[in-house]
Amino acid sequence: QERLVESGGDSVQPGGSLSLSCAASGRTFSTASVAWFRQAPGKERKFVAGLAQNGDQSYYDSAAQGRFTISRDNAKNTAYLQMSSLTPDDTAVYFCALDPTGVISAFADRYTYWGQGTRVTVTS
Repeated sequence: QERLVESGGDSVQPGGSLSLSCAASGRTFSTASVAWFRQAPGKERKFVAGLAQNGDQSYYDSAAQGRFTISRDNAKNTAYLQMSSLTPDDTAVYFCALDPTGVISAFADRYTYWGQGTRVTVTS
């Protein structure tokens, strides 16, 4: 069983930056792919970015490409999402997820383990 805890969510102004963390407590983190999803109020959960188990492959949603960076530290069982040039459209609850099979997918159903989310609000 894997427990994920996100942190780092906050309220920031447009154009600002924020770094999210996802701490895992189980044994599968280092061999699993990790992804960040987000869910805006009244909308479906959407893929933001995904990263392979050894960090050599990453994928981004078009809205995140060039502004967000996903990374991981397997020694610390932690994944990160560095976000910059934030806009109000980035306002959402951000979730991290793990797929123990190591596949990076934009489909939420692929992921076995989920955190509870951390809220990001971008407003002036």
